[in-house]
Amino acid sequence: MLARDIMTRDPMCVLPSDPIWRAAEMMRYHGIGCTPVVADEGSRRVVGIVTDRDIATRCVARKHSGNCRVADHMTSTPIHTVLTTDDASRVMQKMETARVRRVPVLTNDGALAGIVSQGDVLRHIGHRDPVAFERAMEHVYAGSTF
Repeated sequence: MLARDIMTRDPMCVLPSDPIWRAAEMMRYHGIGCTPVVADEGSRRVVGIVTDRDIATRCVARKHSGNCRVADHMTSTPIHTVLTTDDASRVMQKMETARVRRVPVLTNDGALAGIVSQGDVLRHIGHRDPVAFERAMEHVYAGSTF
């Protein structure tokens, strides 16, 4: 099974110049906890990730004004990604090694194609090999960032 088989296709995304409230509003409306940040709508090249936790801890908890931009609070480096053609075991390995709960999926030319979350992995792979899933994901919980 490949990343393209388990990913959520065409995820919602924001631009670095978007107001931070737009990202928060999008996450609330769509019931998601993270959104990729792309350089522009045309290339869909991932330049960052912003999570609900980023907004809460980097913006709200620091009492920033409502004028903040996504670029002010996103995680920009390192961005851990996989390719649509990567095997699902590579996706789990990347999530485990990077200790992230979500990983953007890119096309061969670097454009955002989708995103794989822990839930996607569990839904598509967890029932086939629960021991491997549990082993990989136990490290993710220990220090995940997004």
